[in-house]
Amino acid sequence: MTDHKLLKKLCTASGISGDEGEVRELILSEIRDHADKIIVDNPGNIIVFKKGKKRAKTKLMLSAHMDEVGFIVTDILPDGLLKFACVGGINDSAVFAKQVLVGKDKLPGVVCCKPVHMLKADEKGKNPSPDTLTIDIGAESRQEALKYVRPGDSVVFDSIYENKNGRIISKAIDDRFGCLVLIEMIRSQLPYDMTFVFCVQEEVGLRGSAAAAFTAAPDSAIVIEATTAADMPGSENEKKVCCVGKGAVVSFMDRASIYDKEYFRLAMDISKELGIPAQTKTKIAGGNDAGSIHKSRGGVRTIAVSVPCRYLHANAGLISTDDAKAVGDLVRELAKRICEQ
Repeated sequence: MTDHKLLKKLCTASGISGDEGEVRELILSEIRDHADKIIVDNPGNIIVFKKGKKRAKTKLMLSAHMDEVGFIVTDILPDGLLKFACVGGINDSAVFAKQVLVGKDKLPGVVCCKPVHMLKADEKGKNPSPDTLTIDIGAESRQEALKYVRPGDSVVFDSIYENKNGRIISKAIDDRFGCLVLIEMIRSQLPYDMTFVFCVQEEVGLRGSAAAAFTAAPDSAIVIEATTAADMPGSENEKKVCCVGKGAVVSFMDRASIYDKEYFRLAMDISKELGIPAQTKTKIAGGNDAGSIHKSRGGVRTIAVSVPCRYLHANAGLISTDDAKAVGDLVRELAKRICEQ
């Protein structure tokens, strides 16, 4: 069963790439009493070893990333407005007029843009580039703003968390959902020994997972993620990529990885055998930590299982609770069968 209370805590915690501390401490508080060994490495990854009933024939690592997309303060203007840069891939349309939280004290602010009645003809109907925008925290001067904010401070979206009618809406579902799956497995009795990794800095180039996979040195890996669902008006057939409500997404290829074909077939066979809803991506798109994990050391056999999420890398995504359960069920069984091979 999905721990929805914990998922809310994870999603509403703040942790852009390079500043995952709040998320890391939350995860550590949930797993300390259930893990046999925990390492926090130099980049900030959490590497966990958990004993199972038996020793695994194949050394398996399960991975999810802690970081979320967001912004970083780059300068403070004389009028107290904050200049910023994006951390991770954020669509321009997802930025302006959004509420945000700035710095460790989570100071409320809003991304400000030119009022519609002041737009020039060539500006209308266009999304302003983030480098032309600022964040308004209500300060009247640079001196006042500096009492609360410094260049280098992190900024996250300030969005609602809703779980109603079988749908969850929140920021940072990518990839706090994956973190939840790992936590729930660590807190359970495992059939085999397994290694779990909560990675940093996925959104800015798969950086944490490269270090973590080198340290963990697995034979095989399962990456648990959230992936793009474009099942909405204007997208047809393969352009939908995957669909909310149609189960776990098992990838055979994306822009960073060609996944292990035997593991792909195994995942789809498990889906059919146990009646766990599953689907594949219909478009080669996106990427995740598998892109660095599968190249680690002498190579790692890797598969990704994801929850389909609409509006990825925006202030709020949307997933299905049924899909969330399907991912958890499929990952647990897939992990067991890989370990016993």
